[in-house]
Amino acid sequence: VQLQASGGGLVQAGGSLRLSCEASGKNYGMGWFRQAPGKEREFVAATSWSGSTTYYADSVKGRFTISRDNAKNTVYLQMKSLKPEDTAVYYCAADRNIILSRIQFPGDYDYWGQGTQVTVSS
Repeated sequence: VQLQASGGGLVQAGGSLRLSCEASGKNYGMGWFRQAPGKEREFVAATSWSGSTTYYADSVKGRFTISRDNAKNTVYLQMKSLKPEDTAVYYCAADRNIILSRIQFPGDYDYWGQGTQVTVSS
């Protein structure tokens, strides 16, 4: 499956952005990860293929919301109350057989989008 991420940009602290990830296939568990310069890729949020179950990193709970529109094969990441430490390249990932206990591990996803830069200024 091919993934196309979009929606990144420059925003002031406290602002909002919505990322989108369009997939070329259906019925994949989807996740968002991010990677800041000099740091490892870290889990942000994930959703089951149906969208009925969602998961969040503690650092973004209450500020970010993951959702999906399966009619459009698109997953969204609504980001609010952005902080400078949210600055990173954001990647979407997909896997048909992701195990819930492994959902936060990037190595368990088979497919990745190209990344979109999010920069939060203070």
